[in-house]
Amino acid sequence: MKIPPYLKAGDTVAIVCTARKFFEEDAKPAIELLESWGLKVKLGATIGLDHFQLGGTDEQRTEDLQNQINDTTVKAIWIARGGYGTVRIIDKIDFSRFVENPKWIMGFSDITTLHSHIHNLGVATMHSIMPFTVPNAADEVKQTLKNALFGEEIKYEVASNVHNITGNVTGEIVGGNLSILYSLLGSPSSINTKNKILFIEDLDEYLYHVDRMIQNLKRNNYFTNLKAIVVGGMTDMHDNQIPYGQDAYGIIKTIALEYNLPICFDFPAGHVKDNRTLIFGKKGALDINSEKTTLTFID
Repeated sequence: MKIPPYLKAGDTVAIVCTARKFFEEDAKPAIELLESWGLKVKLGATIGLDHFQLGGTDEQRTEDLQNQINDTTVKAIWIARGGYGTVRIIDKIDFSRFVENPKWIMGFSDITTLHSHIHNLGVATMHSIMPFTVPNAADEVKQTLKNALFGEEIKYEVASNVHNITGNVTGEIVGGNLSILYSLLGSPSSINTKNKILFIEDLDEYLYHVDRMIQNLKRNNYFTNLKAIVVGGMTDMHDNQIPYGQDAYGIIKTIALEYNLPICFDFPAGHVKDNRTLIFGKKGALDINSEKTTLTFID
């Protein structure tokens, strides 16, 4: 797995839309944050474009992302916001220069499409807050992105959850938004989870559909040779008038028990305020015990 060069003061970060629209005025908090870290900011041509829900047409979003990939002065690309739309352009991007000279791609939610596709190209990415979420992000959360970008040590300790299954494993971290992972199954962007640690999170889903997605991941062998599951925010889940019978914890834990996998819940990442940065494609040492969960990224 290629780890893109970490940033240093004076480097340039591009902000672009691959999904929902985002405007220059809304980008000011993110720009100020990056500049406070000594970085330069380049706003992509899609910032300010308004094509219904999207930040420009498919052609405009493709061209903007391609330009930032090919621009050798840009050392990282921060996707402005999620929503929907990245899958519409992923197969139009030429990643050949990117693989030769990789740079950090950052974001979460819909950006799972980019994380997964780029993982299959052998390059690490960052699951992180986005410019859209900067205004509501705690200083500690912003610091995790800075630490990751500048190559500082990343170690998280999280309180134990009653639903956890203990274990101690090491492996590459992969994953992202459960709905997006589900939607990518059968495509070139679907990831291989063998000997890896799978992170999942989601927002605003019905419980029966959570189970449907988990069952489909199961049928695609996502859990067969997996080392562990890390569950982030399963936020604002819904049930029908006739209850499904399990909550999100129970649905996912059932799979962990079936495959004898260590699992931790309520990890601070995803559609939650405490959305800490994860480096997908980098090895992590995961220790889930009765007192706490510790995740340490290692070389």
